[in-house]
Amino acid sequence: MVMQTSLVELEARHRALEEEISDALAHPSTDDMKIAELKRRKLQVKDEIERMRHGSAASVH
Repeated sequence: MVMQTSLVELEARHRALEEEISDALAHPSTDDMKIAELKRRKLQVKDEIERMRHGSAASVH
């Protein structure tokens, strides 16, 4: 159950970063480095989500 909660939290963080990136791209004054940092963080969260999904699938078997 704890892993499921963490997965839900990570997915919510991923969606929030997606929205933040979209907002940043909508404003031409946003620094490219900020956008790159947001994308990097989003990718890290996505990687963590995948690790948790594969880890929970392995523990079920």
